[in-house]
Parts: sequence; C-alpha cells; structure tokens
Amino acid sequence: DFKDEENPEEKARHLKELQLNPLYKELLYTIAHKMGKSASTEVFADSQLHQYIKEALTMTESEHNSLMEVVQNSEYCLMATVKEARGILGKDVSLSDPYCLLTILEDEEERRTRRSRAKAIKYVVKDAVSDDKIYQTDIKKQTLNPIWNETFIEFEDIAGASFHLEDKDEEVSLTQKLEERILKEVTKEKGTDDFLGKVVIKLQQDLHCTEDNWYILQPRTETYPDRGQCHLDLKFIHKARDDTLSPGRNAYTNYCGILQQFVLSYISKQKSSAPWKGELCGEAQTLLEHYATQNDLSPFLQDLKWVAYSKLYQSIEVDSSLLLQQLTCVEYHWHQQELPYQQKQELGDSLHGFLHYGLHLVSKYRDVFPPTPSATPKLHTLLILVQICKTKAFQKMNPADFELHDEVADAVQTGTQAWFSNKKGLHQPMTKQELSEIISALSRLIVEVRDDIKLNRDVWNRTFVAVQLDVFTEVYEKFDSLLATEVRETLSQMEGHIDQSLANSLFPVYLNLQAIRKDKAFLQKLKLTNFHVSFREAQPFWLHQIFNTTMDRVERAVKVDKLQPMHSSAAPIKHSSSAVDLVACIQPVCDMWEQMSWPDPEESFMLMVKITEDVCKIVVTYCHRLKARVRMLSEKSDHGSAIKMLCVVVNDLEYLRSVVAQLPAKLKWAALWERTRHAIGESQFHNTLQAQVQQTQGALGREIRSALDTLSKKLNADIETYVRGMSTTTQNPSKSTEDAATPLMRYLEKELHYMNENLVQENFNLLTPLWNNSVKILYQMAAAHSHQGGLMVFCHRLLYTLQCLEQCFHGEGNGLPLETLHSDDYKALKAYLTHHSLSSRQLVDKYLEGKILEQRVTAGEKYGAVTLRTNYRRSDQRLRVEVLNAANLLPMDSNLSDPYVQLCLEPFHTFPLVEPCRTQIKSCDLNPLFDEGFESLIGLDQCHAPGACLVVTVLDHDTLSTDDFEGEAFLCLKDIPGVANTEAEKHGPGFHPDPVPAQIRLPLMHPKPNILKLLESRKGDREIQAFVKKRRQREKQSKER
Repeated sequence: DFKDEENPEEKARHLKELQLNPLYKELLYTIAHKMGKSASTEVFADSQLHQYIKEALTMTESEHNSLMEVVQNSEYCLMATVKEARGILGKDVSLSDPYCLLTILEDEEERRTRRSRAKAIKYVVKDAVSDDKIYQTDIKKQTLNPIWNETFIEFEDIAGASFHLEDKDEEVSLTQKLEERILKEVTKEKGTDDFLGKVVIKLQQDLHCTEDNWYILQPRTETYPDRGQCHLDLKFIHKARDDTLSPGRNAYTNYCGILQQFVLSYISKQKSSAPWKGELCGEAQTLLEHYATQNDLSPFLQDLKWVAYSKLYQSIEVDSSLLLQQLTCVEYHWHQQELPYQQKQELGDSLHGFLHYGLHLVSKYRDVFPPTPSATPKLHTLLILVQICKTKAFQKMNPADFELHDEVADAVQTGTQAWFSNKKGLHQPMTKQELSEIISALSRLIVEVRDDIKLNRDVWNRTFVAVQLDVFTEVYEKFDSLLATEVRETLSQMEGHIDQSLANSLFPVYLNLQAIRKDKAFLQKLKLTNFHVSFREAQPFWLHQIFNTTMDRVERAVKVDKLQPMHSSAAPIKHSSSAVDLVACIQPVCDMWEQMSWPDPEESFMLMVKITEDVCKIVVTYCHRLKARVRMLSEKSDHGSAIKMLCVVVNDLEYLRSVVAQLPAKLKWAALWERTRHAIGESQFHNTLQAQVQQTQGALGREIRSALDTLSKKLNADIETYVRGMSTTTQNPSKSTEDAATPLMRYLEKELHYMNENLVQENFNLLTPLWNNSVKILYQMAAAHSHQGGLMVFCHRLLYTLQCLEQCFHGEGNGLPLETLHSDDYKALKAYLTHHSLSSRQLVDKYLEGKILEQRVTAGEKYGAVTLRTNYRRSDQRLRVEVLNAANLLPMDSNLSDPYVQLCLEPFHTFPLVEPCRTQIKSCDLNPLFDEGFESLIGLDQCHAPGACLVVTVLDHDTLSTDDFEGEAFLCLKDIPGVANTEAEKHGPGFHPDPVPAQIRLPLMHPKPNILKLLESRKGDREIQAFVKKRRQREKQSKER
C-alpha cells in the first residue's frame, strides 16, 4: 500500500518495482532459455521479443539492460511421457509383451556408432550408449495396445541431440534425434527380445517446446512396414529455474500477471473502442507458450485464464463471452484433474471476488448498464456470470450457503435505495426551503421515479429473467415504501397552508403517484394505496382552476368568432370556430376526471356531480355569450349576412346539444356506477347526474327554438316583401307570371340552398314553420286582393308561386316530405287560387265537372230518380235521349206533383246552338211515365269538351206561380254509348256502327254551396251571369223546398 501523500511518479516507480520488474525478469529469462518451436506460425528473433516486452511493460533501455544482468543461465531437460501404443506387431502367437527404451544421442556419437558397425545390429539403443543413459518402461503382458503413462525427466544436455525410442517386444532412444524402440520380452531360453519398431525425433528441427502427438513406429527393414503407433508427450523444461527472479510468487501467478500486461498493451494499440475479445499479437502468444512450458504449467492451468480475465473485466471492457468460456473451462477441468493448493486458493478468491464485484455492478445497473441496445446485453451477460456460485468449483471452495436470487434482490434493493437518496439530494432546494420549492422538488423526484419504474418494467425486467428475478416488482415495492414516506412527510408540512398556487403544484404530483399506483394496483398491502387522502384539501382548488381556465377560454373563443362555417379540405363543418373551441375546452375537464381516478367511491360520486355541474354552467354561459355576439355582429351586417349568422348559431347550439348528450359516455358514468353501486343508490346516482344534463339540454333546446323563430321571422318578412311585389298587375299587366315570381324564387333558392348546405340536419325542421308561414302569407295576400282588379292574374301568379315553393321546399326528396307540405291550409289555398286564377268559362267547366263527380258518388234517392235511355250515333253525329220515367218524387202540391223533365246540354259556351227541351207534364203523379225521345245534332269533339254534360231537371208545374224544383241530375256525355266507342277505335276511323242505347237511372240532387260566388263576382260576363242566375234560382228553389 502506498501512502496517500506520495506523489504519482513515486507511486508509479514503486508499482513497477513490485509488480512489473519481476514479470519482466521472468520474460527475459524465458527468452534467453527458450527451447523448441512455438505453436505460432510466426518465428520471432530474440531482439523482436525483447523489443515487444519493453513496450508491453513500459521499460526503458537502461531498465532493460540492468534487468538483463540479473538473468542467469539454466539447465534444460526434456520431459518425456510414454502414454500408450496401438496396433503393434504380435510376436507371440499374435500377441506381445512390449516395453520401451528411451535415450538421447548426439549426432556425432550416432555417426561414429554407425561407422563402427560392420553389420546390422539388433539393439540400436543398447549398442549406441551406456546403460545408465537408457530408460525403460514397464513390460505390458500379452497386448498389442499397451498403456504405460510413464514420465522420464532426466534427459539433459540436449542441445543438438535427437531422441530415440525403441519399441521391442521392448526399447526406446533419444538423441539429436529422439529415438524410441519397442521390444518384445522373450524367455531366456529363446534368446534376445524382439524388435517391434522405433521413433526418432530431431529435437531442434522437429520438436516444439511442447508436443503431445501420435508417432508412427519405423522398421529397421522393410519386412513389416506397418508396425503401429506410439503416443508421446514431450516438453522442454528447466531442471532448476532461477527462483530469485520473482521471489514469493508462483509460476501461475506470474503467468496471469504477464497475460494481463500483454492484454493491456494490445488494447492500448487498438483504435477501436470495441470490447476485447481475446486477441493477442504473435510475440505475446510465443512468450506465453514458452513460459508455460518452461515452468511445466499443466494444460488446465494454461487454459485457466479466469483469474487474469476476471481482473481485466474490472478495469477494461472485456467481451463477456471470454469469461463465459473460462467458466466452462473451469467446470470441465474441475472433474478431470486436481489443482495445486495455491492455485486452488487463487481461483477460489477470484471467483468469490468477482461475484461480489458483479453484485456491486448489479446494484448500480442503472448507471453502469443504461437502457440502450448496447448496454442491456452486457447486463444480461453479467447476470449470467454472477451465476458462478452454481459452479462446482465455487461450491467446493465456498461451502457456505449462497442464495443467488436473494443476493441479487438485495443488491437491487440496495441500489434502488442509493439511487433514490441520490436523486432526492439532487432535487433538494439549495436555499431556504419555501413550500412551493419543496413541492417542485418532490414533483421532479416522483417523475424520475416513475420513469425508472417504467424502464424496469419495459427494459430491465426482461434482462433479470436470467437470474429468475422480477426486478420490476422488487423496485416497485421499494419505491412504494420510499415514496409513501416521502409524500407523507412532505404534505404534512402543507396542512393549513394550501392555496391555489400550491394546489396547482400538487396536481402533477398526484397524477404521477396515481400512475405509479396503477402499475401494480393489484398488489396487496401497498403503502401508496391511500395516498389520495393527503390531497383532499387540494381537490376543490383543482376543480376551481379547471373551471376558471375553461370559462376564460370560452370567453376568448366567442370574442374572436366571426360566426362563419368552418371550411375543411375533407368535409364541410357547419358550425363556427367557437363551437369547436368549446368542445376542446370541455375535453380537459373530462381528461382531468379520468386522470384523477379518485379512489374513494363516495367521494368520486360527489366529484362527478361537481364536474357535471361545472360543464353545464360552461355550456349555458357559452349560449349567452354567443347570443350577445350574434346580436352585435347583426347590427353591423346586412340582412342576408344576419340570416347566415343565425344559421351558424343554430348549428353551434345543436352541436353543443350533442356534446352535452355525450357527457355520460365521456365522463364514463357507467364505470363510476359500477364502483359506487354498493354505496350510492341507483335512483340517487342517475337522478342527480341526469337532471343536470337534461336541464342543460332543455335550455339549449329553448335557445335553438328561439334562434329558429328569429331566423324564420326574418325569412318570412322577406317572403312577404317579394309576394307584395307580385301584386303589381295594374302597374305592369304585361309582365308574365314567371317573371313576376322570379325574384321570390331566386331569393328562396339562394336562402334554402344556403340553409341546406350550412344548417345541420337536426335543425332543418326550420323548413316546416317556414313553409306554413309562407302558405299563410300567400293566403293573406290573396284575400287582401280579392276586391281589387286583376284578381285572376294575381291568383294565377300566386298559384304558380305556390307550385314553385312546393318544389323548392321538397327539394327532390331532400327537403320536406309531401305529407308535410300538403297540409289543410295548403289544400285550401291551392283550391282558392286555382279557382280564382281560372277564366269564367273555365270556372263553369270546373263547376260542371264537380257536379258530374258529385252525381257519380251519390248513392241514395232522397229526392227521387229519373231513368233515361241514351246513345250517340257517330254516323250522323246525333245524340238521342229517351226520358223513360221518374220515380219517388217528392210531393210539391198537397202530397202530389205535376212533374215534367227538362233536358239541357251544358256548358252553354260549348253548346250555344242546342236549345233545351222538355217532356209533357204528368198531372198528380209522383212516379210518372214519360217515354219521350229527343235528338240533338252535336259534334263528337263537343261531347269530349271539359264539363260537357246533359243536365236533367225535374220540375213541378204550377199555373199561378213559378214551377217548383224537384231535383236535378248530371250525365257526363263521355259516359253515353257511342261517345267513347271502343269498337270504332279498334276497327279504325271508317267504322261507325250504331251503339246500343244504354238505360241509366240517375238519382236526383239538390244544389250545394260551390264556386258560384266566385262566378258571381265576374260582373262583366253576361253569359256567366245568366248561368249564375239560373243556378241561383235552382238553389233558391231547393231552399224553399
């Protein structure tokens, strides 16, 4: 340990002396005494290796030279392990008793031996060296696949030598070639052992610093070329390595230290910031291999880089897959061989230390492993690495129980506590703590906690699945406890000091706590469950604030509203901007209710009553402001613009009515009812809330009707003006009906088209009162003009106007239905105008057509009946009428009558040359029999004329006074056979058969009130006046009767 006051340079010097210098001397020693070839494909000179270690361990040239002097020479030896053989020759009935002889031969000695041989010798090893340089394995009986696993480490002075091994039914050799021979042991009676094969390895040329291979057994002759294989493990080691280079440190510790320095050097030369994945340069690999071989480090220890890598992981960014590979290696080799005690302790300390380091990182996972795509996988790998407690090595060297799940959970809880305390300190006001600053600090802290909970739920929770930990729940429960305490302590300072400003600051605090509580509301015994109690004092201020804010927005919206329909590229919007703004203003109120989600059911109901009341007040206030706005703008606008603005106002109010109707859905009354039904009665719930909505809708309905009435009055006034303008018959009699009605039609087309496009369908019922008023205006104008000249022309214009109005209001089915248009007033007006617009002759025709229709529907014979036989001969255009009889006549003179029948063709203007005719008088007879016939010459076209009929009048003859009226009947000429001759039509115009006369019984009728009064007003037409006089006489006679 270094003193704190020691300067950095002194610290670095001490560090180099204690840690780097011993490692540097070991490396210098390794370079100076390396034997054999490295496994690397690259070959490095000593100078290259010296240059590399100087850079890797940051040594100066002077330091290098001084340390080189410390390095001493050392003796090498070759450690040979004969493991096994396979497929050797069988010398004793297909089997052998093999053994091996091993030695090392100098090249010169081998050459001299070969020259001195006069002939081939049987024992290559025994003949070449003395017995004390030959090593022999055990003899394996009766096998062709012997297993020895014997090691020999006494071969010395091997520079420039070869290794020989003889396999004889026994023998092996080592020289500048390593020669091995396998020989077969035989009984003494039979003589010497049999030669089975040999292996010769050139040490400098062929052998790496470590070899573990199968070698083919070579023959002395070609007699048996395939002699099998022998498995050898060969290493160059130091017989007595200098132990003063790094006193007190074993070879494995140095190996790990060297590896760490090489890794740090490699990373420092890399430009990439990517994690280190185990790469090393060729010099480093060569030196590590030579060092491990010279110090006889087992393959397990060479592979066991966990100690080095785990330390590097704590200082640099190492790819976690390397550590995972090392854990796998430790777990695999743990069962294969036993570690030396010291290495076992080092491994145990490393595993235990890394576990605690990993748990420390886990506790700081928010900072070390932020929620990014690159950092989250690293946390996942770390959580896998901390599972080293489940490995056999850890459990063997740490017998105490270690529950990983609990340890990780404790780390998360500890880290969460530390994170919360740190954030709380960061947000704490630095100056004198005002209540507003305290709330602001609490609000910021809760926001950070909420964000952290969200990250644990959405990101880190998936990562901690690796250790079967629900980190979201762990963190949530910890924050639940911490926040509950913090909120309770903070809000206790506010009691009795709440004002609007503080309440506004508390609202986001409440919302964030509400959101946090909802994340795990199903958990039991949460400390935040009743957090809302602390906010009761602030709740009225929240409602007051949202109400005032909404009212201000409504006021501003109405002030800037020009009461024009809004235009959209997608679809036309028929209401103005303030209506849209009002809905937008109301929405935050609904949002606030949903955000609050007040937990207490009874208090929630009272809160809903207040919110509904406030929304209704806002709506009613908007209506009043809108009415005032339209009055103000109308005063400054022309008549047409005022009507358009009224349409927009009606649409606004209707739109608002639909919004109010949606309040139960927007405020989710159904969900509230489910929550409160156990505490609030159904009638109380629905009556209280629904009454407010219904009352507001009623007010809106009245305002809509009032606006519609105003709009209707303005339109009716315009219609009346245009209708009055049509009564200018005397001033401009030549003006056509179409021209006179055109201004009114243009006006209605324009206004109704505008209303059709800009008035919402719900308020299009404005057309009904507008239509009814239009009908009344026409009727009033017609009645007022009845005593003025030109009535017929005026009524004709009004009738045309009525027909145009009907088409306009019907709108080809898009406006009012025909059932609504054809009201009683409409029918009366149409009949009145129709009659008054006709000429006198047309009126007579109309009158007679009416009488014919009346005759057809008369069923009873109250006044008696008359029977005729009639036909029309087209051949000579003669109408023949036979009066057969009369029946059931009423008595006119003392229960008797003197009846006769008068026949007359009407109308007179159609039959001016046809004189009336009459039958003889039948005295004192109520059922007279006349049987008289009459013929008249008339054209077929006259028979088809409008109103053409035969008027049959039955009179009672009086000598001293005017004849009495018995009754009359009207026979349409078209109903007489021959007038409508279907046979003639079928056979062509040249076919004129005489029709068969038809006998017809006609009930007698008496006159009824009709259009005679209208005909009577036509004073200038004598013909009409004569017709009227005649009909009046009949009426008078009927009344006298």
